[in-house]
Amino acid sequence: MNARMLQYLALCVFLLAACGPTASPSPADAITFDTLRRLDDFEFATAGDGKPGEWSIIENDAGRVLAQLDSDPADNRFPLAIYRPFSGRDAYVSIRFMTISGETDQAAGVFVRFTSVDDYYVARASALENNVGLYRVVAGKRAMIGYMEVNVSGQAWHTLGIAICFDGRELFVATDRRFPGSPGKVGLWTKADSMTWFESLKIGSLD
Repeated sequence: MNARMLQYLALCVFLLAACGPTASPSPADAITFDTLRRLDDFEFATAGDGKPGEWSIIENDAGRVLAQLDSDPADNRFPLAIYRPFSGRDAYVSIRFMTISGETDQAAGVFVRFTSVDDYYVARASALENNVGLYRVVAGKRAMIGYMEVNVSGQAWHTLGIAICFDGRELFVATDRRFPGSPGKVGLWTKADSMTWFESLKIGSLD
């Protein structure tokens, strides 16, 4: 990789069916929500407008999941679950998720290089819009980097991932120069009144 390429942040975004393999460019730690103490590993915040998110570990037919349950419909509302133990510059993150309901949106996302509620990268899937997008958030303003239409079924399990690499089963690869080297947190993202279940969070460092 030449010096010019090193100036770019390369991200691949992929959405896999629940039964498909999750490709990781490096060994990843799997975080499950089989115990209520797992909540202590997260800091919860809300970007934009509206009420704070309501995060809880609940039981379903498949076991325990981390759920965002508040249904405030404010469109510019982004409940966040920030994973405390990990911080890094280059990371792989994926989550298995199911969108349950929402009239404004039915969305799930993962973020990397999080330094504040106003500064991070996020890959998000929307069951209402049937697409997956990659966004840069700077000073609270969101800008799209990449986008693809794809079937995102509601009330069905999917896996969404983001990696700073050129690997994995990607929907698209995008480059960006805005956050070239700052380390940050990773975590989970929702939007507006999305009621979403999350399980099997995978995190791997590429530093």
